[in-house]
Amino acid sequence: MTTRCLVSISDYSKEEIIEVLQSASEFEKNPNQRLLEGKVVASLFFEPSTRTRLSFETAINRLGGRIIGFADASSSSVQKGETLKDTIKMVDNYCDLIVMRHPVEGAARYASEVAKHPVINAGDGANQHPSQTMLDLYSIYKTQGSLENLNICMVGDLKYGRTVHSLLQAMSHFHPVFHFVAPKELRMPDEYKIYLDELGIPYYEHTELSEQVMNIADILYMTRVQKERFADLLEYEKVKNVYILKNSMLNGTKDNLRILHPLPRVGEIDVDVDDNPKAYYFEQARNGVFARQAIICKSLGIK
Repeated sequence: MTTRCLVSISDYSKEEIIEVLQSASEFEKNPNQRLLEGKVVASLFFEPSTRTRLSFETAINRLGGRIIGFADASSSSVQKGETLKDTIKMVDNYCDLIVMRHPVEGAARYASEVAKHPVINAGDGANQHPSQTMLDLYSIYKTQGSLENLNICMVGDLKYGRTVHSLLQAMSHFHPVFHFVAPKELRMPDEYKIYLDELGIPYYEHTELSEQVMNIADILYMTRVQKERFADLLEYEKVKNVYILKNSMLNGTKDNLRILHPLPRVGEIDVDVDDNPKAYYFEQARNGVFARQAIICKSLGIK
């Protein structure tokens, strides 16, 4: 198996997605394997992160690897004016794999072109978040028993939400029906709707999180409105609390419905939902360790 970057979820074929999900399942059964013995992974987080960074680091530790890098770009030479190219070229000398989060769209693709070692995109601006997508797919598969022919309802920030962009592309292999629930300011960008049109995948747009939409959903994918993506804070204030999921809203939903959220949540899921058996977002975060173990091993060509 050759080494592979994962910059966009489109870097994986349908067969490779299934391969990684099967590998994640094996890691869940036995997460402590010394497959990265002697390997060094650079963790470069130019943007704040909790779950993504910690789950990558947990995955590396459980696989017996070593971690170098930074969780805050202000503690690196970026603060002194070092370019992204120079940072990547320098770090590439010290490691076997680079995991990178960056606020600029396209930064991960650029890093993959500069580095000799594989690069895993841990989120680049509002663009893509492919490792989150793999843990989302693993969560969907575990809870639904299949990825095929599901009704996926995506709610909230569909304009800047990189997790929904990546998930949409990945699920397009499996004959979904999409429902997009967002205010007009945050609706799904046209490029993704054109992508679905070209593939003949049905989607419906809504401005209200209605009972009708929720009651046909297999997956309800909630997202927060991302304050950090807004240039105009007045625009953020106008839409920040437009959808709030409450436990009482789930009464008529399907038994197999599961609520996912890439986290962190702000106010879009009320805490009274947490004890509902349909709430799956904390288990979803746990699945990130196993999915990222599988991605790391695939990127390094380790069976």
